[in-house]
Amino acid sequence: MSLFRIGPPLFERGDNGRPRTNIATLFLDPAVLVTTPGFHGSQRLRFLEWMNGERVRQGLPVLDAAAEARLCEQSVDLIVAGDVLQIRPDPSLLDAAFAADELLQEEYLKPQIRFLNVDLSRVQQAIKERGELWRISALPTSRAETIQLIQGSRVAIREQPVYYYNAYSGTRHLTYAGFASLARCQPGALARQLQEIADHCRALNRLGEPEVAFFATDASFGPGDFAGVRFVDLSAEALQAAYAQLVARFEAAVPADLRQDDPQEELWRTRMFSALIGHRDESATEVALAGLNPDFNQRIRWLPGGRFEQGELMVDTVFEQAKEHPELSWFQGLCDDKVRDFIFNFMREYGRIEYVNVGRILTSSGGGSNEGGRREVYVAELKQMGQPGPITRFMRLQKYGVRERLDEGKDLARALLETEYYTEYILDRRLGCWYLGMAVRLEVNMRRFQEAYQGTQTDMVGLLVPVTYFERAYVPGFPARSLPRSRYARPEYALRLARLLGAAAVPNLIVGRARESTGEVVFDQGDEVVVEDAHGLPERIVVTDNAGSFVAWRQESLLEFARAYARPVNERTAFVGHPREFAGAYLEAFEARFREVQSHYRQHRRAFDTLFKHLPFDEKGSYACRWAHVLRRLDQADPQALTRAIGTHIAALPFSELPQSAPPPPI
Repeated sequence: MSLFRIGPPLFERGDNGRPRTNIATLFLDPAVLVTTPGFHGSQRLRFLEWMNGERVRQGLPVLDAAAEARLCEQSVDLIVAGDVLQIRPDPSLLDAAFAADELLQEEYLKPQIRFLNVDLSRVQQAIKERGELWRISALPTSRAETIQLIQGSRVAIREQPVYYYNAYSGTRHLTYAGFASLARCQPGALARQLQEIADHCRALNRLGEPEVAFFATDASFGPGDFAGVRFVDLSAEALQAAYAQLVARFEAAVPADLRQDDPQEELWRTRMFSALIGHRDESATEVALAGLNPDFNQRIRWLPGGRFEQGELMVDTVFEQAKEHPELSWFQGLCDDKVRDFIFNFMREYGRIEYVNVGRILTSSGGGSNEGGRREVYVAELKQMGQPGPITRFMRLQKYGVRERLDEGKDLARALLETEYYTEYILDRRLGCWYLGMAVRLEVNMRRFQEAYQGTQTDMVGLLVPVTYFERAYVPGFPARSLPRSRYARPEYALRLARLLGAAAVPNLIVGRARESTGEVVFDQGDEVVVEDAHGLPERIVVTDNAGSFVAWRQESLLEFARAYARPVNERTAFVGHPREFAGAYLEAFEARFREVQSHYRQHRRAFDTLFKHLPFDEKGSYACRWAHVLRRLDQADPQALTRAIGTHIAALPFSELPQSAPPPPI
């Protein structure tokens, strides 16, 4: 079904370089797209005018009020944002929104069409169930993107583009500076502009939101100031007098810091950004997965996958579009074949699935993220049929695999064997960390898929080679280094956190977790997740990734790492209310936990010493060799001397306050 358009083409720009229209309304039956400048209400009126005109030409009676209402009810609001067309679904008419989506895809590429209003639970859930979280319009995450959003929101109704448009609520915000700028208008233009403001500030859109609102005003100024006046009927003198009075009242109602439109000024930018995203999703991902903290949410880029219909997977059509239009920027970085591989593995593991959404973590907060090898991390939310709720899984690709070894010039057989050895090393290393008290989760599944080799050995290009990845459940909580500052304002919270960090530092130190390339200690860099109890207090720390463990194994004494383990305390000194108490709790917990681990090893020495005895031992650095060195270093360490060494590097703790004896029982 082709769309009939009333108005200028979407995305067309005028002589001034601005879009001819920022909004559009799509009617489903008949399929008509109205793009005439104005607002959605006026576009619906324009559609009804056109419909009745067509009926008259066909010798049919005009529509009655009930028929007109039914047609308008099946219309869908669209927002033009740059070169993106955003659908604003009505939660009570979701079928209409998705029908509009199908119609628009006949005219525009699928990545060009996005959805708004995902803070509304029914809308969010419907998009999830279609496997299309990737089509939710994301909010900016940087200062530059925020400024761009604000500047791109300037719109007109019929007169001057003096409004800032909230695409989520449909409200146009008029600032004092924008209103004061009308002083440059000729009398006729000023009268029309004031009349437009007067008419629309008292009107509500179909979402029940004001068509025009006054930005940052207090209760002393509002729609009532425009009531009872027909500006287009005033003389030039009366018009100027009325306008001057309105400017004065508007100015008095706005704080001085917000009277100038300046996106570079933080206070104005923050307040305007808040006004433009009111009645919307907090971000593209903050509402996407229940329980995910904002640190993760803001780093997810959702990707196309597929939709399940009665248990059958329908791969997203955008993959076909990407092959047809590889030159278009829309598809750059959007279609990731690994998503389909993940979904296939989920189907093999979980059976019948209702929906699944897969996203890529844009940056890793983990310790080894700046080193070589593969660092791709993905997240998925999926729901099995018959289960009450969805589950969240994280997938991390193995750092060095067949592809990387082929690129080093190794033959295929050697690349395959070395990759298998490395996979076993990763699993053994994780078990070793767990044995030494690190709070890693052993419930990690190893999975594989195949990808076409595209590396340096040209004779092998296109060969399907295995890729290994590790899948785990999501750990609810905040990375310790990314905790909101407000948490530290609670003394009990800060002290509990200090004890947990001190205890978590012990196994991290024992296994010599560090960067392979630099030897820098890796701790408190994003992998230690704080899990809170029902009262919002720290309950435990879970280590989500132990990359870098057993790297620093050659050093004979753990004292060499003392300065690095003072850093978690020093970096929090500025926002911890009682830094000395925080430091003291950290050190006490550290020493107590170290004594506990050391004692446990000595009591079960044979179990530890023989755990990896079956593996090849090579003094150059096999895992069995590293394990033996780490255990010997643990046995020889002096917990009190090590704790005091760390304390000497903590700025908030004078030397006289360093621990002198064994601390209280371990936490």
